[in-house]
Amino acid sequence: MRWALVKVCLAVTAMVVIAFAVPLGLVIREMASDRAFSDAERQAGTIAPTLSITTDHEELTRAVLSTEPGDRGHLAVHVPAPDRARSEDTDAEGGADGPLDIGTRRAAPEDVETVRKAGRASITEVTGGFALLQPTALSTGEIAVVEVFVPEGEVSNGVATAWLMLAGVGLALIVGSVAVADRLGVRMVQPAQRLAGAAQDLGEGRLGTRVPEEGPTELRSAAVAFNSMADQVVQLLANERELAADLSHRLRTPLTVLRLNAASLGEGPAAEQTRAAVEQLEHEVDTIIRTAREQAQTQGGQAEAGCDVSEVIRERMGFWSALAEDEGREVRLAGVDRTARIPVARPELAAALDALLGNVFRHTPEGTAFAVDVHHSGDAVIVLVSDAGPGIDDPEAALARGASGRAGARGSVGSTGLGLDIVRRVAESTGGDLRIGRSVLGGTEVRIWIGLHGDRPERGRRGHGRRVGRRVG
Repeated sequence: MRWALVKVCLAVTAMVVIAFAVPLGLVIREMASDRAFSDAERQAGTIAPTLSITTDHEELTRAVLSTEPGDRGHLAVHVPAPDRARSEDTDAEGGADGPLDIGTRRAAPEDVETVRKAGRASITEVTGGFALLQPTALSTGEIAVVEVFVPEGEVSNGVATAWLMLAGVGLALIVGSVAVADRLGVRMVQPAQRLAGAAQDLGEGRLGTRVPEEGPTELRSAAVAFNSMADQVVQLLANERELAADLSHRLRTPLTVLRLNAASLGEGPAAEQTRAAVEQLEHEVDTIIRTAREQAQTQGGQAEAGCDVSEVIRERMGFWSALAEDEGREVRLAGVDRTARIPVARPELAAALDALLGNVFRHTPEGTAFAVDVHHSGDAVIVLVSDAGPGIDDPEAALARGASGRAGARGSVGSTGLGLDIVRRVAESTGGDLRIGRSVLGGTEVRIWIGLHGDRPERGRRGHGRRVGRRVG
């Protein structure tokens, strides 16, 4: 596109330069010729006063030699021969007979005679240039002819220089137009290239790509439309991520209640079928949630947002406290009276808490107490979810299952590992991590280390190692 614009501008400018330079060059040549012959007419006029007074040879010779062209041999005077009567008187007086030529004659005699008879000035070509033949009236009524020689160099004097200047100006115009066209092409091509590159980056999943609103009006409008489209795509993906996170506590919570109710149905074929159907439904829901989360994280990654961890914990504990009261569970909440902003989106944190609290209800007997504690430090916020249940057999396997998403043995109850995967991703998105240990209540303690500045703290400062506790799905 850039080279095409340069070629178009080059062709147009060259045609314009030719259209003006060629006629102008011809005019300059004509002006130089007119100037040379105008000077010759002026020089011929300098001898006219002398011719109107006398036709004496000596006086005319002195008059011719006194002029600048006569001194150079470029001026001649052709006086006609006297008539017959006066010729006899002249002969009697001893005068000359025949026409009188003073100076160097270059024009042919017939050309001189033609001008004398016609009474009009004429220009004739002679050796080395041109001769201006100017008729002049004498005191006797006869017509003399003044000849002024104009060298060919004077006729074309300055024409070559003027043509060179015209060529230089034309070439400068062409070069300048090409340079301007190239700059205009860059101004048009670069925004278009940036727009194309941004579209490719957006198609590859780099959602932070935006286009500077620069260039011509049309490309600026295209950049504005592209940026608006990218913002809408980001917003749609953010809504999708929020929906995926919201599925975890909108679907997992009623499923937990349904599983608990199914467990109380006793024995029998109907009860077993109900429990199997609940497990199958839970498995399908976990699969849907996992797929939605993986797609959202692949397309957009973790949302750039923040929330108050204390506020979210109070809200989710208010939701789970009703179920805890029904099952006779003692609930303890600590450290949530202080505001603590963390770089995690509110739906993501809510999904992680619901996953851990749902595990408490699912894998501990009714009446088992649990607690949620929030601890603040300079560079991190620690969330502890602990219970008084039986604990887990293999914390390492539970964490590995949560990281890989593979199902594994959990005693009598199977698990997809989705709950720990949700929690682990939330912690690692801030530079923190997830740990499992023994709680002060006698059961399992799940520790979520959330970094406030995205820096991963050293493991030596974490305190607890992974200890035996309850199983967490």
